[in-house]
Amino acid sequence: MGDITIIGLGPGSFGLLTLDTLERLTQAEALLLRTAKHPTVNELEKRGIRFISYDYLYEEKDSFAEVYEAIAADCLWQAAEKSVVYAVPGSPLVAEKTVTLIQQMAEERNIPVTVLPGMSFLEVLYTRLGVDPIDGLTVLDAADIGQVAPDRRTALVVTQVYNRQVASETKLSLMDFYPDDVLITVVQNLGLVDEKLVTVPLYELDRLPFIDHLTSVYVPAVPDTQQRFSVEPLVAVMAKLRSPEGCVWDREQDHATLRKYLLEEVYEVLEAIELGDRDKLCEELGDLLLQIVFHARVAEETGAFSMQDVVDQVVEKMIRRHPHVFGDILVRDAAEVVVNWEAIKKREKSHAGQKSVLDGIPIHFPALARAAKLQAKAAKVGFDWDNIAPVWEKLSEELAELQEAVREGQSPAVEEELGDVLFAVVNLARFLTVDAEIALTRTNNKFVNRFSYVERQVALANRSWDKFTLAELDEFWEQAKKAEVKNGEFSKK
Repeated sequence: MGDITIIGLGPGSFGLLTLDTLERLTQAEALLLRTAKHPTVNELEKRGIRFISYDYLYEEKDSFAEVYEAIAADCLWQAAEKSVVYAVPGSPLVAEKTVTLIQQMAEERNIPVTVLPGMSFLEVLYTRLGVDPIDGLTVLDAADIGQVAPDRRTALVVTQVYNRQVASETKLSLMDFYPDDVLITVVQNLGLVDEKLVTVPLYELDRLPFIDHLTSVYVPAVPDTQQRFSVEPLVAVMAKLRSPEGCVWDREQDHATLRKYLLEEVYEVLEAIELGDRDKLCEELGDLLLQIVFHARVAEETGAFSMQDVVDQVVEKMIRRHPHVFGDILVRDAAEVVVNWEAIKKREKSHAGQKSVLDGIPIHFPALARAAKLQAKAAKVGFDWDNIAPVWEKLSEELAELQEAVREGQSPAVEEELGDVLFAVVNLARFLTVDAEIALTRTNNKFVNRFSYVERQVALANRSWDKFTLAELDEFWEQAKKAEVKNGEFSKK
């Protein structure tokens, strides 16, 4: 069994080769080049150094990924019988996918691999542009630029921009993250006598006449004032999770199975708001956004719609429903804004074929919230009382009917009458301009806090619950209420 030595041909000039690399080149039993399209190769030919180039694979294969796989496979095949020197442009461990593949495959087959350090084009680039990489620098292959969201806070180098088509694809991908007119530097033939460094706006990248296999693109860090918000990193993560190489659980989900998680995240956001915990709110909003991106990804895979469609539709809706901001409509106050909003919604719903005034309220809404929505929609067409007095009367009537059903012991009637009482309470809340769902949530939380206090007192007494009388437990409850008042909580219960 042979072995593999991987070396770098440097950034271009023959004088930038290390002495160790030159010695390996001249003494190689079998010298394999990823590509002969490199300035150093001419000097190798002059010195009579024989080699085999893999350039033919770039013509035979349909993608760079297939080319790299084929190169690695052939290199390992040859190394099975003899010592092989594999040479790549620049430095072996800078933007060289074939090197990574060879290392992985060689480890599986127990073939020794030695990688010699070399000089990459980056060292020349640092010098020409006066860049210190300690300030942050990301290096990406042009083939990956559409799959990885760049961090605009650090400078970016895009390597192997082979031709104008790759340059065009690179430009379009970068425009998703950078302003179209951000100034970039296109570099070619670094370290050679005919090197070029041209600074142009991003939108002109694919218009340059000199792009070839020795072309790279430098994008400076974008100051905070120029940074644009992007959900793309989250979209990319979800795409990876749903891919064949991703997570088996994530791949198995669909819109139906994700419903409960979406609902859970909504309630956790509401809890964070109720607690006034901004750190928790930030986290829970992120979790909720993840669910939205998740559903959009599932839809995109079936061709239904994409995350961009989701964003575009809500943007169009907000512009359409705010003519006083984006149009020439004048409003006097917030109340008039609401009137305009509802009028626009009504026109939209009529065009969408809405048949009933009550259409559009999800049946899976929490019962209290759905009751409030139903009542509010009915009220908009005049089905409502003029003042709160009849609301109180209706609530008293429903309570009396509930009491009668309980006395008669009719279980179905009790359930129905209790529902009527709750519906009437929601209507009362609407007249009081109180959200019944939020009010009940607040009371639930209050109950939890008070009961937790009672639990602590029981534990401190070192007695079991059944050893306490109801009066003693109620005393703990009253202490909890007093503590709330002392801490600024309003309560008379």
